[in-house]
Amino acid sequence: MSRSSVGPPSRPAGSTGTLLRVLQSTAVLSVLTIVWQGATAGELITRHPTALEYHQGGAVVLHVFTALTAIAAFLLWRTTRGPLWPTVLAAVVFVGTIVQAALGDDATLYLHVPLALVLMLGSGTVLVWSFLLPWIDRVREARPR
Repeated sequence: MSRSSVGPPSRPAGSTGTLLRVLQSTAVLSVLTIVWQGATAGELITRHPTALEYHQGGAVVLHVFTALTAIAAFLLWRTTRGPLWPTVLAAVVFVGTIVQAALGDDATLYLHVPLALVLMLGSGTVLVWSFLLPWIDRVREARPR
């Protein structure tokens, strides 16, 4: 019985590899934008004069990146017929950003802030999964049938 060496997986070929790279890129950008949103939210508390403009602009960027992440996850799922949960989670995160923006008023900050943590957790989960996917596939292929 031979063992395969442990190391980075080979890159998926063709459109699957491209879709995976797009998913990874948009997931990274989504997480970074959520971190940016947290930083600008902190500046809002200190009454920084331009923090609200940065925070609102960041919300628009976050909508775009999370939508692109959901689309990329869907297209990857459609191509590979892998697990559906990352696509559903990415779509829930996108919808959550819209709810988050609607709750950005002073009267609803008690919902806005915890939802930000949920969005970070969801986005981070999709991000980690997207980078683990090649390793998961490699383990499945190496398993004896």
